[in-house]
Amino acid sequence: MSSNLSHSSQTRKTVIETEHGVVAAQHRLAAIAGAEVLAAGGDAVDAAVATSFVIGVLEPWMSGPAGGGAMMIWRAEEGQAHALNHGMRSPGALDPANYPLSGRGKAGDLFPWEHVEGDRNVQGATAIAVPGVVDGLGQAHERFGKMPWGELLAPAVEHARKGLLVDWYAALVIASCTRALAQDADAADLFLEDGQWPTISGWTALAEKRLDQSRMADSLDQIARNGARALYDGDLGAAMARDVQDKGGCLSHDDLQAYRAEFSAPLDFAYRDARFHVVPGLTAGPTFRDTFASLATEDLGNAPGPDSYAAMAEALKGAYARRLGSMGDTGESPEAPGCTTHFSVVDRHGNMVAQTQTLLSIFGSRVVSPSTGFLMNNGIMWFDPVQGRPNSLGPNKRCLMNVCPVIGEQGDKRFAFGASGGRKILGAVAQLSSFVTDFDMSLEDSFHAPRIDASDANQLIADESLPRDVLDRLRENNEVAETKRTIFPYAFACPAGVMRANGQNSGCTEIMSPWGDAISEDMTKDIEA
Repeated sequence: MSSNLSHSSQTRKTVIETEHGVVAAQHRLAAIAGAEVLAAGGDAVDAAVATSFVIGVLEPWMSGPAGGGAMMIWRAEEGQAHALNHGMRSPGALDPANYPLSGRGKAGDLFPWEHVEGDRNVQGATAIAVPGVVDGLGQAHERFGKMPWGELLAPAVEHARKGLLVDWYAALVIASCTRALAQDADAADLFLEDGQWPTISGWTALAEKRLDQSRMADSLDQIARNGARALYDGDLGAAMARDVQDKGGCLSHDDLQAYRAEFSAPLDFAYRDARFHVVPGLTAGPTFRDTFASLATEDLGNAPGPDSYAAMAEALKGAYARRLGSMGDTGESPEAPGCTTHFSVVDRHGNMVAQTQTLLSIFGSRVVSPSTGFLMNNGIMWFDPVQGRPNSLGPNKRCLMNVCPVIGEQGDKRFAFGASGGRKILGAVAQLSSFVTDFDMSLEDSFHAPRIDASDANQLIADESLPRDVLDRLRENNEVAETKRTIFPYAFACPAGVMRANGQNSGCTEIMSPWGDAISEDMTKDIEA
């Protein structure tokens, strides 16, 4: 699947339909790795493991082994969905007194919490939470995987040995965070050149510029050979915890050894003639359900238009308000950069995976563990530093996430959707799910349709390509700002999804994502990664 520019100057991505398995990911090489697993006879969960580890190497500022997330799994033979929460936790030795409020107003990153002295909850080793993604992948593989664990990690090890190619987009992302990365010697050594953003590989350059990810390759090789728990129970986890403590954090080896991702029954509910399955608990899953509970009472018409967009705006605003009041999340800044990734998989048998994984902020804590080569999360920022609230900072607490992987079904149609983009995630996933269930839109048409974002309580963001009657209707009850879908920064979330209908599989990613792609297993023999 490739991006192209039509005669109307509208960016489009071609969506294939195939009887073979498909992986849709925000990096093409990660999608290829997953599709190659499917071509070798692997299950959708096998492909998800390979895709996850590769994308952690190739988009290290978005996610990786030191992050967390959530997964929805669909098993076609049993007609059953499974939810897996592998979110981060606060360390057991965390003391809220070590995060004193500065009295200088709001913090400046994703969440408008009260500002903490030295941004100790935002950046640096004191912002690091217990990672969960590797244990989650290990548990999913143990339960549903078919191929050997080590084989699934081999592509990630190989990519890390080669090192991430610094093309124009990688250089742009690194440049956006150069000052923060320079504050950690190991992060600066990995990502920067003499304290500056790296030279770009491009145009007429004969030599490629690649990051040195050899230490990460060694660590991934240990996980490949010794299993997922190597990061938690073994010498690798002990070394990572020691690195964090040497830099002033409180993550311990005991924290890692105690960590377990959690399988649970999904939160599932009917919506008109469709059914949705989401991750329950401290995710955006309950808020997704609330959104569709409101939509179910509305007449949306036969096609997206003024009525449906206005109804979606009101449903999202109401769901966000209930979330803020009951779950303790007081909202993210809509201007903050993205920091998460999502991929979706469907295999030839119809098994599906929707996986969202994150470091939280872009480049996480901006701290690299020198012993492992892993960029560390800043999951502590998910907590409210003010005590006495539902989501207040404290020891050994699960983080409240905005991730929203979804499995949907309607008749013989199944789909797995998700997105990156903080609080923008919910609106994107809800709109895509509505497009395909309320209006029977194809995956291609859904992903290319213009969207709105209602995550800012004070202002609705609308794609400027929406028809004028839709924009006028939205302005009746909202302060509306029109904007373009751009490559950087993203005004809307960055989704990825797969669909199975009439025995055919398809996949698509955000149309403005320069690296995103969907790859089918039958394409891999003709692709040179």
